[in-house]
Amino acid sequence: MKFDSFRSSLTTSVPGFLRQKFPLSISSPNMAIYDFSTASAVLLLLMTAAAVEARDSNRIFSPCADTTVEKSDGFTLGLAFATQQKFVFNKTLNLSPCDSRLALTNGNSLISVFRPMVDEISLLTVNTTPSVSNFNPSSNSYMVAFAGRKYAARSPPIFVADEQHAVTSFTLVLEFEKGRLQNLFWKRDGCAQCSNNNTFVCINNQDCAIRTSNCKYRGGPVDCSLAIQLAFSGTDKHLSVFNSWYEVSKLRQYSLFNLYSNLKDSLTSQYNKIFQ
Repeated sequence: MKFDSFRSSLTTSVPGFLRQKFPLSISSPNMAIYDFSTASAVLLLLMTAAAVEARDSNRIFSPCADTTVEKSDGFTLGLAFATQQKFVFNKTLNLSPCDSRLALTNGNSLISVFRPMVDEISLLTVNTTPSVSNFNPSSNSYMVAFAGRKYAARSPPIFVADEQHAVTSFTLVLEFEKGRLQNLFWKRDGCAQCSNNNTFVCINNQDCAIRTSNCKYRGGPVDCSLAIQLAFSGTDKHLSVFNSWYEVSKLRQYSLFNLYSNLKDSLTSQYNKIFQ
């Protein structure tokens, strides 16, 4: 595993059509959900220079466009936050957030855009701190990962938060075949890690959640920002096998989140000084 792959959580570009479709933009390695501003635009430029490498042959930067990738490429995907009902069209069709038939623009839906490096383990973070985020647990209670248009793929909606509880740690696997995204799915650990921790509660015997009264966006002391560990499975367009999901499955017994969090805090604190 390459621990320098934290850089892959840096966003590279927010396409214009997304800024029209969703009332926000994303621009930092500790991804916040908030309106586009001059300061965030400058930081976005800095992140772009850091994230795009010469080896990256994938020039598709929109999460709502199709592409095929190889190892060392970047891959753009989106995370959409809304109520569970907003991800379903006509009460029957589970559509991608890129599909205009969904009512994600009518209300409080939010989006984050990321560009991880293919087949590197990444930690994507979404900042829910009130000073930089519009996140609301009542209106952004479920999350869907998505990418592609003609070959659209999306994950099932996964519970994030309600008025009482918030899940802050997730594992997302991107499954490819011959370099084209086929599926996105969440891997759940159950509640073993929180069984002896009074700070957390078990939700539906699947997820460890913290009480929202303890979260900063509810006036509490705990940073309830979201952390999504990302890995790849399948093959690239040259039929090279992706190994990062295998690595994650073997290393999940270790606290990778703490390692990434320390690095994230170190990096973001340096960028924050630019705008103080």
